[in-house]
Amino acid sequence: MRHGVAGKKLGRVTAHRWALFRNLLTALFQHERITTTEAKAKAIRGLADQVITLAKRESLHARRQVLNLVPNETVVKKVFDTVGPRYAERHGGYTRIIKVGHRAGDGAPLVLMELVDRPETPKAKKEKGKEAKGEKAPRGKKEK
Repeated sequence: MRHGVAGKKLGRVTAHRWALFRNLLTALFQHERITTTEAKAKAIRGLADQVITLAKRESLHARRQVLNLVPNETVVKKVFDTVGPRYAERHGGYTRIIKVGHRAGDGAPLVLMELVDRPETPKAKKEKGKEAKGEKAPRGKKEK
């Protein structure tokens, strides 16, 4: 019986599971938004909150603890320089999970996991009524 046992195994051995968690955390803090399965997102949600809470401390010990979970120094620098100060007034709840559908291959439920209050990147606007330059390819048989 698994009374009181926390965490999901996700069908992996311990080393593989922790490698997966580290890779997902690195991608989350690098891009501030990832698409993954619902089970994986729920598994790393608490770890992501721990990383941001450690980043708010800004001590050498906290930086080394984050480096253990996010083994990429440039991402750790970003977490401490931009992500940690961004959530200085927030007490937990740093991530959001939005369901986006099911994966085509196996039907696994996919989610969009993102950091709350992340800066929106402006999208390039298209001008209305502009045609594509150049000629269209002729229809018919392809030349050999």
